[in-house]
Amino acid sequence: MLILTCPYCGTRCDETELAAGGEAHLKRFGPGSSDEEFEGYLFMRANPKGVHFERWRHAYGCGKWFHAARNTATLEVYGTYPAQVHEPPQEILDAISTRVPGWRWKDVS
Repeated sequence: MLILTCPYCGTRCDETELAAGGEAHLKRFGPGSSDEEFEGYLFMRANPKGVHFERWRHAYGCGKWFHAARNTATLEVYGTYPAQVHEPPQEILDAISTRVPGWRWKDVS
């Protein structure tokens, strides 16, 4: 079972208390964008095996959105952080680099 800590209220909760929101750190396209850009935003996802950054909502708690860095193959959670940031905090990037040799944030972003 996936256990995440909400960075806002500090509650450790399992996935049944959360609502998944898909891939994090996507460039969002809306009105005024081309059909190709909007299609890419809606349907094109990395869906990697390994390190992945996701959006989650603490649905049965504080109700706030946050991001989680985890490994899709092992379910290891590297950390959670507020959704209002454009990239993960350095301590999470360092934790991932320590556990996944050769991994770099530049390869994701």
